[in-house]
Amino acid sequence: MEPMLLDIDEPFESGRLLIRAPRSGDGAAINEAVKESLERLKVWMPWAQQAPTSEESELDARRADIAYRQREDMRLLLLDRASGRLIGCSGLHRIDWKARCFELGYWVRTGEEGKGYVTEAVHAITAFAAGRLGAHRIEIRCDARNERSAAVARRCGFTLEGVLRGNDLSPDGSRRDTMVFAKVRGAELDG
Repeated sequence: MEPMLLDIDEPFESGRLLIRAPRSGDGAAINEAVKESLERLKVWMPWAQQAPTSEESELDARRADIAYRQREDMRLLLLDRASGRLIGCSGLHRIDWKARCFELGYWVRTGEEGKGYVTEAVHAITAFAAGRLGAHRIEIRCDARNERSAAVARRCGFTLEGVLRGNDLSPDGSRRDTMVFAKVRGAELDG
């Protein structure tokens, strides 16, 4: 089916989270979370090398909304169901609709680390991708030194398929290895 014709249930929920695409007006919350977490994020994320302005965060949220609607990239905000506070961001990236392959990425604001939010979100987004988007393959990629990110993939039942040695550059310009974890329909993804 043509991706633009998919009726996507969004937002969707997990135990503690409301998960939805960014939209106009989300820039302030995203800006606050990124600024709080910048020191942790800058080690792993090329986009987090300096604090964004409020205007840049709002523009980014609006562009992410458009990309989501066009099914080019599906960024998702992780919001506390009770308070509405932004916990972090996730999403489905590097989308190949023909092959139904997606890369699942995530980050959590520093003040919410270690509370299981990312694991909860990965389970919910994996189920969403498999059930609503017909995913055949979902990957999680992370720097081989990022043990926290790798631990989430393992907890969520993703299989380490391999390590791409020296395949990318870290934000500081040094060479890095990338771990590739995946779930594949028929093996780990429920139909």
